[in-house]
Amino acid sequence: MRERRRQRRHPVYAKPELLATGPNQVWSWDITKLMGPVKWTYFYLYVIIDIFSRRVVGWRVADTENAGLFKELFQDVVARNDVAPGQLTLHADRGAPMKAKATAMMLADLGVAKSHSRPHTSNDNPFSEAHFKTLKYQPEFPKRFETAQQAEDFCRRFFDWYNQDHHHGGIGLMTPDQVHYGQADAVHAARQAALENAFRRNPERFVAKKPEPPAKPNAVWINPPDKPENFQV
Repeated sequence: MRERRRQRRHPVYAKPELLATGPNQVWSWDITKLMGPVKWTYFYLYVIIDIFSRRVVGWRVADTENAGLFKELFQDVVARNDVAPGQLTLHADRGAPMKAKATAMMLADLGVAKSHSRPHTSNDNPFSEAHFKTLKYQPEFPKRFETAQQAEDFCRRFFDWYNQDHHHGGIGLMTPDQVHYGQADAVHAARQAALENAFRRNPERFVAKKPEPPAKPNAVWINPPDKPENFQV
């Protein structure tokens, strides 16, 4: 006795394992919906984020999900960041614009490696997912946007604040711009000097140990391997 009908076999998708040790090595991108003026209407926010610095390197608001719109955005962002062929890996989930032939051909032409999450596995794209949560949990985030222009105005203010002023817990409480533009060492040294000065003046305030600033960002993984000690960082 056996099943005589032909059953569909789902392919085995490999878990993405990506490592970034500096800016412009691995970018993550995704699209999220912004609720429009009435029920069942949406605007679509495209966001590209550098996983090492957490800097939003590119974004746009559109009326639809479309691989062609992403192509225009990505080509502009690559040019503005002087990304050389073979330097960058672009990670995304398996949405239609992400898997589109136009997207794949563009990445091949630019010399950008592509990486995809496993289906229905949000943890495979953690940086984009976490960023969208930060965006939508902002106290000023409106329930609905009346126009695309209103959505663009809000996003422009938010991304300027996020890149320039937001002290991110995942990068040693530095701002994304500080890490992206190579200021992390100077910021860390200044913090260390301030803490050492405070310790010399008032050692009784530091009971447990000599104070240290949060660690500088060193290496960022998407899905670190099971035995990361076998990999040199």
